[in-house]
Amino acid sequence: MKKILIANRGEIAIRVMKTVKKMGIKTVAVYSTADRNAPHVKFADEAVCIGEPPSNESYLRGDKILAVAKKLQVDAIHPGYGFLSENADFAELCEKNNIIFIGPKSKAIQIMGSKLAAKEAVSHYNIPMVPGIDEAITDITKAKTIATKIGYPVLIKASAGGGGKGMRIVEKESELESQMNRAISEATSAFGDGSVFIEKYVTSPRHIEIQIMADSHGHILHFFERECSIQRRHQKVIEEAPSSILTPELRLKMGEAAIKVAKSCDYLGAGTVEFLLDADHNFYFLEMNTRLQVEHPVTEIITNVDLVELQIRIARGEALQIKQEDLKINGHALELRVYAEDPLNNFLPSVGQLNIYTLPVGNGIRVDSGFEADMNIPIYYDPLLAKLITYGKTRAEAIELMLEAIENFHVEGVETTLPFGSFVCQHEAFRTGNFDTHFVKKYYSPEALKAQTKIEANIAAKIAVKQYLEDLKIVRLPNQ
Repeated sequence: MKKILIANRGEIAIRVMKTVKKMGIKTVAVYSTADRNAPHVKFADEAVCIGEPPSNESYLRGDKILAVAKKLQVDAIHPGYGFLSENADFAELCEKNNIIFIGPKSKAIQIMGSKLAAKEAVSHYNIPMVPGIDEAITDITKAKTIATKIGYPVLIKASAGGGGKGMRIVEKESELESQMNRAISEATSAFGDGSVFIEKYVTSPRHIEIQIMADSHGHILHFFERECSIQRRHQKVIEEAPSSILTPELRLKMGEAAIKVAKSCDYLGAGTVEFLLDADHNFYFLEMNTRLQVEHPVTEIITNVDLVELQIRIARGEALQIKQEDLKINGHALELRVYAEDPLNNFLPSVGQLNIYTLPVGNGIRVDSGFEADMNIPIYYDPLLAKLITYGKTRAEAIELMLEAIENFHVEGVETTLPFGSFVCQHEAFRTGNFDTHFVKKYYSPEALKAQTKIEANIAAKIAVKQYLEDLKIVRLPNQ
């Protein structure tokens, strides 16, 4: 491989390019007119505009991206996450045009892209699954019969998607019809496919995922777990590795289950197998993400591996040089997704100009950022500004460093999730590890955040007064 095109934008485009450049390979960026001056465009060796700001006119246009790849004699395309990363048709188009798609084969993407097809593939490998039906359903009467049989509460889920879209919790039969219609409508709008299915809703769940990597020589490794239970609108905001709740025995079982999931679809490259863990520590297969995850840095830090480099080596046909027994967990890593969202206003996107944008630096701090000061936040894309990652020898150390890093991450012009990150890291439930996916629902409110901010301001004021008085003593000393 001499040249790789990164079919993405923002922090993940830069993250991938850093490894590509480190490996001595040339980089090609693509961009929309809204991203003309974006850091990922300047960072690449070559950059080509592929269309207007809306994703369906630029970053989702596989035909345009492929045309650029062929024109610039690109050997491979790395899709990052989002956009075309889980698009089986695009992966197949690359294969047909003799351009390497740095990811799984189109067949694996297709199987795991449908939750129902994924359940069918995994069912042959004796992996625990949440009780439910293995078929798409639109008939309300049939749905009521199934829900009664499974037992309320139930979860209605879109077969074709993720990110919390097309997902509804139903507590009782009288809510089923309206919630099902909403789920179908949302799934149709988001994925062009209104297929939904019903499964038992696991109360007090933890969201645990296992990072896997598979080469074309029959080797599959797991790189331990990530805890992803701090979510808003069913979407992750804070992730960590390892999980504070897994025992070595449970970790081994879940790792082995994740490898079986990869085998079930003849997987290639980096993937993530997601599980729900109930209050009794029973785990259930949820889905597989056939791409690099937003939260991959926490795994890289505790295992000391570059997952993007492994992706590229596997795509080149190389065999994994690491053995499972070589992998060890070292310390603890936390990641906060710094979104341009207002935590005081239901996490709604916050649009504007980054008047001030200063990143924290220091030992144990990593920031994967896609923006710089004076840039505008485009309304067309996911509002992720950066990922703030901290590392400590212990979980407590990583949390304290995260609080310090948040203090030194200065953003003005838009609201961000930084104060929310501070709220979580100071909360007793999070610090003790006694939390689940309902953390936000149970503990968070704008009022709680305002109250905490007021306490912090008072403490800061007292420290400032104390320092001022100490300084006065020093000034007076010569006159005594």
